[in-house]
Amino acid sequence: MASGTLYTYPENFRAYKVLIAAQYSGAQVNIAYDFVFGETNKTEAFLKKFPLGKVPAFETYDGKCITESNAIAYYVANDQLRGKTDLERAEIIQWFGFADSEILPASCAWVFPLLGIMPYHKQNVEHAKDDVKKALTALNSHLLTRTYLVGEQLTLADISVAMTLLHLYQYILDPNLRKPYQNVNRWFQTVIHQPESIAVIGLFKLAEKTLEYDPKKFAETQGKSSKKEKKEKEKEKEKKESKETKESKKEAVEELDPADAALAAEPVTRNPFDALPKGTFDLDDFKRFYSNEDEQESVLYFWQKFDSEHYSIWFGEYKYNNELTKVFMSCNLISGMFQRLDKMRKAAFASVCLFGMENDSSISGIWVWRGHDLAFTLCPDWQVDYESYTWTKLDVTKEETKQLVEQYLVWTGTDKEGRKFIQGKIFK
Repeated sequence: MASGTLYTYPENFRAYKVLIAAQYSGAQVNIAYDFVFGETNKTEAFLKKFPLGKVPAFETYDGKCITESNAIAYYVANDQLRGKTDLERAEIIQWFGFADSEILPASCAWVFPLLGIMPYHKQNVEHAKDDVKKALTALNSHLLTRTYLVGEQLTLADISVAMTLLHLYQYILDPNLRKPYQNVNRWFQTVIHQPESIAVIGLFKLAEKTLEYDPKKFAETQGKSSKKEKKEKEKEKEKKESKETKESKKEAVEELDPADAALAAEPVTRNPFDALPKGTFDLDDFKRFYSNEDEQESVLYFWQKFDSEHYSIWFGEYKYNNELTKVFMSCNLISGMFQRLDKMRKAAFASVCLFGMENDSSISGIWVWRGHDLAFTLCPDWQVDYESYTWTKLDVTKEETKQLVEQYLVWTGTDKEGRKFIQGKIFK
């Protein structure tokens, strides 16, 4: 079974291909959550592994490096996704090309100016609209008598093309615009509503209204970018790097995919935690301690440092344990939730555990975050998964709370039904 580390920025549709393929195959894909686009991929260590500095990038458990999302998805996939015959495998590669050549350039040229991350040129946008219509018409014709793009089962072709269409369905294709493409709509929703897709992208919402052009968005984005570039230049001067190193990094940066650069530069919504008092609890310090020290020592350290005035502890229990089957799929369900809450990491920590065995298991965990309200309600981006759990705010003065915190930090014990601990995952 394939395993390794995936380097990417949050909500990268290219990375979604890899993560969904891993959901089907059970491949152990760990996301490098400390990766920062524009910084990590410019470091000497990263460029030594991936000379072009592009993401997503994948490093296998034994140190082999793979780039290009379709190739990584193929590596982590299973035989069903890769195609059963030589012809099916060739057709899958054909659809990879269709997605990257026919859909992606037109989608970027139409969507990115409306998001304010590329200049708006009316002629370019009109050309892009025509190209999108041609691609969707061809796709609609192909799907007239087919459920999936290749063969009788979902394959990498479906995953790749659907993820490339994601932004169009999210921002552009309102009910009127998507009406002529009923076959594509049916197929797209079939793909994104698979449990494996939902575990990665959550419950996807189709566009209700086409995004409109707003010149202020690009001006705001450019303003932020200019400040960032200025700081980066100052840092470069201070480092006094050799001419050779500078040139090699400059070449790598110039090779970055424009779509990746634009998507990663998309303005980030304000983090609700920023408006709350920080208090005395240094969460980053605790996370480092927990990562490097014995678990029992970490429990003591937690209670020594915890600031109950500015932080709260919550217990989350998954509501649909009867639907849990394979252990690896349940673990992927936890990982998918963590991935979609990436922007919440700044002021939150969690230990979520799986108890029981295959076809008889439960998911529950303790969560710690800044503030005393249920954090997921503070931001629309954080509300994809939380309703699948029952949330209970814990009383930090009670002994039961201390016992529960210890159980989930040390990864031991049983759930309420007596199921034994199997695996745990940390959100930090």
